[in-house]
Amino acid sequence: MKNNRRDFLKMGGVSALTLAGSLNTLPLQAQKNKTKAAFNMSGYAAPKLETVRIGFIGVGNRGSGSVTRVNRVEGVETKAICDKREVKARESADKLQKMGIKVDLYFEKEDSWKQMCERPDIDLVYIATPWHLHTPMAVYAMKQGKHVAIEVPAAVTLEECWQLVETSESTKKHCMMLENTCYDFFELLTLNLARQGYFGEIIHVEGAYLHDLRNSLMTDGSYSDNWRLKQNLRNGSLYPTHGLGPVSQVLNLNRGDRMDYLVSTSSNDFTLHDMAVEKAKTDNYYQQFVDKKFRGNLNVTTIKTMKGKTIMIQHDVSTPRPYSRIHLISGTNGIALKYPEPGRISDHKHEWLNEEALTKLQEEYTPPIVKKIGEMAKQVGGHGGMDFMMDWRLIDCLRNGIPLDQDVYDAALWSAVAPLSEVSVKNRSKSIDVPDFTRGNWKTNEPLDITMSKGGNTGIRKYN
Repeated sequence: MKNNRRDFLKMGGVSALTLAGSLNTLPLQAQKNKTKAAFNMSGYAAPKLETVRIGFIGVGNRGSGSVTRVNRVEGVETKAICDKREVKARESADKLQKMGIKVDLYFEKEDSWKQMCERPDIDLVYIATPWHLHTPMAVYAMKQGKHVAIEVPAAVTLEECWQLVETSESTKKHCMMLENTCYDFFELLTLNLARQGYFGEIIHVEGAYLHDLRNSLMTDGSYSDNWRLKQNLRNGSLYPTHGLGPVSQVLNLNRGDRMDYLVSTSSNDFTLHDMAVEKAKTDNYYQQFVDKKFRGNLNVTTIKTMKGKTIMIQHDVSTPRPYSRIHLISGTNGIALKYPEPGRISDHKHEWLNEEALTKLQEEYTPPIVKKIGEMAKQVGGHGGMDFMMDWRLIDCLRNGIPLDQDVYDAALWSAVAPLSEVSVKNRSKSIDVPDFTRGNWKTNEPLDITMSKGGNTGIRKYN
């Protein structure tokens, strides 16, 4: 192969792996597996921050809500906001001004975010930009001495996954992917139940992202060059982390177990291409997609862990299905299933608990974090409150100097499922090895208690 190591990995694991001659062996990733981590970030507690000074990059649909939400948490000081669209930056600044908060704005240049990251008075950079910008921005920020929080997915290629891991280890800066579903109420309840042994030995888990996004994918092409529609030219499980995050924590992945290999299959595309062709009749922007092939409507990816557990992840954003993340946990003594809502839990007799029994179970096993800020989280909002609990917990960990609930190995592993699934789909659903981003430390890493047995000293601000 004439490509150097970096160019090889930048291929995202598709054509490069085919050239390597063995689909079930990832030579360069395996080489990384054998290396020793520069520093083990699992369980790492960074020095306490009395006040967490934040800079935001990207305040569009997702980021704008984060700005106001985070500033409801005690011990936060927002210093700056960056967005290449001046109007968006000013909109978020105006919202903060009404809360009595004044910030600096960065929007003059395409790379103004770098200038913001270089400021010495920022501790945490909060990134909510298009997917392909997540890793470059996070890596640069960590190298400037900042902790980073990145919207999902944290990376889109295997090379980017390794960049995040290696940079976090070398700088000893936290890199958290903002997987909000890990903080939803039923997911926290079932995680606590699993930790307490209610389900017995966990055998199988399922998660998904089933969300009809056809209209938003086919929005005005002038908006950010329709980057998300272009992502759907990749064929695989492109957005696995919403379903994968919570069940990975149930299985203690990276902390006692790890993914071994995966198999991925996609249906054909029966909707997106036809929609693009129809849109092209009246909008020349969509002419570029007429001869392109979109990913299949439904992708199913199955994963086996080193301890013999199985995971099933589904992805579909282009058919008229009711929203679902599935969230199924199956153990030797019981089962939990969230969708369709409301969530259900079985007893040890393999029968669904009635409403009275479920209420009693919730009272006994509701995690401390929900008892402390659950009601306030619902009032503040953000996907029913889980967004606020996620933000509150991130700040709580940084202020109290305790490990984050999601570390860089989680960000890399959960994100890596997308490019790995692309390899499998491209090659008739052959099994693909999953890299060990911990480089063996998963065997001794301790599970984190995200239900908040430690911390919890951070409060909530009140605004009129």
